[in-house]
Amino acid sequence: MTDRRRDVLNMFAAVWGTAGLSGVLIFAIYRLGRISLAAVEFDWHLWHWIALIANLLFMAYAEGYRGFQRRFSPRSAARAFYLYQHGRLLDGLLAPLFCAGYFAASRRTMLVVWIGTAVIIVLVLLLQQIEQPWRGIIDWGVVVGLTWGVLAFWVMLIQTFSAGRYLYSPDIPGHA
Repeated sequence: MTDRRRDVLNMFAAVWGTAGLSGVLIFAIYRLGRISLAAVEFDWHLWHWIALIANLLFMAYAEGYRGFQRRFSPRSAARAFYLYQHGRLLDGLLAPLFCAGYFAASRRTMLVVWIGTAVIIVLVLLLQQIEQPWRGIIDWGVVVGLTWGVLAFWVMLIQTFSAGRYLYSPDIPGHA
């Protein structure tokens, strides 16, 4: 394969990884946002508003800042940049999963990603049983965290690709 063809394929892999990962997060924001909006149709009392504010603050910090901005987004942006520079066929075909860290990552990262996904699935199933407005209150917090995460991911992507070098570790075994 020529260098030019490999460069084009690597570019498409990075774009596919970025778009696919962003799309999953944005779709979750859209779906949960609709559920959250349905909560405002119910009668709210003071404790609902207190719970909403506490949940928004907690999720902004725990999911948005600590989970996404400090961990997931920098690593995912670096992994998209890795695809751009060193992409392989399988990594490129599964680029959104690669960028998220489901494979070709350290054991710790893969455990966190796979267990985190399982926990999210269980929480989604459990939260479906909660009545409004409580479900909406919880989902508003998740929407804030996910929105923070998408924005952090895109900021990290812009920073990494603008610098033309790794600003964060892509967490690829064997890659310095």
